[in-house]
Amino acid sequence: MSRYLSTEKGVYSVFGDQKWIAEKIPTYPANFIAKVSEYIRVNIIPSGNGVNRNSISGVVIIDIFVAVGEGSNRTFEIADKLDSYLKSTWHTAANGRIQFQLSALGRGETDKANPLLFKTSYTIPFNFFESL
Repeated sequence: MSRYLSTEKGVYSVFGDQKWIAEKIPTYPANFIAKVSEYIRVNIIPSGNGVNRNSISGVVIIDIFVAVGEGSNRTFEIADKLDSYLKSTWHTAANGRIQFQLSALGRGETDKANPLLFKTSYTIPFNFFESL
């Protein structure tokens, strides 16, 4: 399996875990527009080789969507939940392991595709290490 596909499967496996599902935050892949009032959208951006030829580094950008006009509290709650699953953790991927680093939360704005939602980007760098 390729390292890009392994990375994608590894990242998405975090959100397929029963613990995350129990959080009841709908989670969708990049290029998806949901018809719900609160959800996250996961976008994996590989940015280059990692520490060796069998690894890859990059960033996961997770768009957090909440109802507009509700303030930042719910956005921060979701970001804290994401941190509890991702920040400074290791996860097994299909063909290796993924190491997540420290996250950052960007400035939010009303979503252009749905003005009833407020979108804030949560970013977290990662390294994928392919098993040899």
